[in-house]
Amino acid sequence: MLTIFSDDHRLQAAKAELDAGTMKPAVERPERADMILRHVREAKLGPVEGPESFGTGPLERVHTIAYLSFLRTAFDEWRERYGTSDALAINWAVRGLRQIIPEAIDGKLGYFGGDAGTPITAGTWQAATSSAAVALTGAWRLKDGDPVFALCRPPGHHASRDVFQGYCFLNNAAIAAQWLRDAGAGRVAVLDVDYHHGNGTQEIFFDRDDVLFVSIHADPRTEFPYFLGHVDETGAGRGDGFNLNLPLPWATRWEGYAAALEKATAAVADYAPDALVVSFGADIHRDDPISRFLLETSDFARIGEAVGRLKLPTLVVMEGGYAIETLGVNTVTFLEGLLQTAR
Repeated sequence: MLTIFSDDHRLQAAKAELDAGTMKPAVERPERADMILRHVREAKLGPVEGPESFGTGPLERVHTIAYLSFLRTAFDEWRERYGTSDALAINWAVRGLRQIIPEAIDGKLGYFGGDAGTPITAGTWQAATSSAAVALTGAWRLKDGDPVFALCRPPGHHASRDVFQGYCFLNNAAIAAQWLRDAGAGRVAVLDVDYHHGNGTQEIFFDRDDVLFVSIHADPRTEFPYFLGHVDETGAGRGDGFNLNLPLPWATRWEGYAAALEKATAAVADYAPDALVVSFGADIHRDDPISRFLLETSDFARIGEAVGRLKLPTLVVMEGGYAIETLGVNTVTFLEGLLQTAR
């Protein structure tokens, strides 16, 4: 299996995030991708290559021009006013307020941002665009016929058309899925198996029937992102029936997860896409510090095997997973399971 990876991910190195009323060390940190890469190499999974350059065109197919312009200049504007500390919002464009893009960077952060746990740093733009290029390169290399692993960091599935949140700035999976459509795929499916709902991906494709979105995740009534991911969100307009959410309760073990996985893979198979993008999160493991599922390492092999049995051109895009010590082995276990049944 080919792995695409960029050292630029280390440019996103947030100092802290607001959590439970206090500033705490950032959970989404560079060691995540480095640990995964180490295990990919130790397992001799296959070659590791850097990303190609795709420019901003594919980003503009998913995100708004105004949002991309904001991300490109946000830290420079912040630094001019506040110095070199990480940029965090202090208020947001909530219900009842006018949706006008402010001139002040504080207001822009609240207009384009969705939480206080996703700092923008001096390297955010370069890291995020390189992460998107990793996903795009993976999508392009599907032409070679084998599954591809896009070791993306920062992750992407919480980023919507014009909002960053949940450690995500550009929606790597959505950008790759749209690129596959533009490259000739008649239908693309996105299967999200991260612990948290891929609210950004859902928002991007919610009214479309050419991209199926299926997500297995923690119930948003009790877990981030709270405001999307419910069962009754099935799509809108032409997209009605092409969005499937399978929320699960805290403390879910393999038995409960397996039942949801069977529904998810059946939906993908029925859709019969030309390509599959998997938003993979290892934060469903029992040791993850910000998640509450109880899956074991061996369960990742079974998830990978279920995905591989779909026999589709498959791009795996890295999303979450924050238990550094088990992150690499769980990710590689999933990938090895996928390869076992995909070939």
